[in-house]
Amino acid sequence: MSEPAGLRAELILASASAGRAEVLRQARIPFRQRPAGIDERALEREAADREGGVDAGELALLLAAAKAEQVSRSEPEALVVGADQVMECGGALFQKPPDMEAAREQLRVLRGRTHSLIAGLCVARGGTTVWRHLGRAHLTMRPFSHAFLDDYCRSEGETLLSSVGAYRIEARGIQLFSRVEGDHFTIIGLPLLPLLGYLREIGWLAS
Repeated sequence: MSEPAGLRAELILASASAGRAEVLRQARIPFRQRPAGIDERALEREAADREGGVDAGELALLLAAAKAEQVSRSEPEALVVGADQVMECGGALFQKPPDMEAAREQLRVLRGRTHSLIAGLCVARGGTTVWRHLGRAHLTMRPFSHAFLDDYCRSEGETLLSSVGAYRIEARGIQLFSRVEGDHFTIIGLPLLPLLGYLREIGWLAS
């Protein structure tokens, strides 16, 4: 599918995430932000109840597609980007912590261990997913002290609640880690290079 000259479809980001919006903005990608109105926790429970359940990658793609398709149904001519990120450590799945106490406990559990960030990315048009990508990154937290953890939580405050990992790696959160393996944009939650490749493939971006 290619876009006729002068008739390029609008790109919509189906997310309220300031971090994902900034990734597109810094790349000079014209877009409009319209958060999807879906109940992510309900979808997660429904997926968990399926026979055999779903793994972290399937869940990330399921949620990303749900966001993109929900917005796309009311914006059928647009290209709608949906993204979701799931964190996995030791076979357990993590979501955004609901409060600061949960964020601190999550960081304590992750301390000294390696966890994975799985980023699902989908593009929908006319209410149907037309492209998808799954990115993975592996991060190892250093065995930081209790004093560092207390100071980190105090200085970062409720910004920790906006991230599935309870950290912002693009800010002071990088000090939590001893090793990072994976694409920076996957860690932030929007695997940018595959998305740009798809947009060039369909003629939305110049190749």
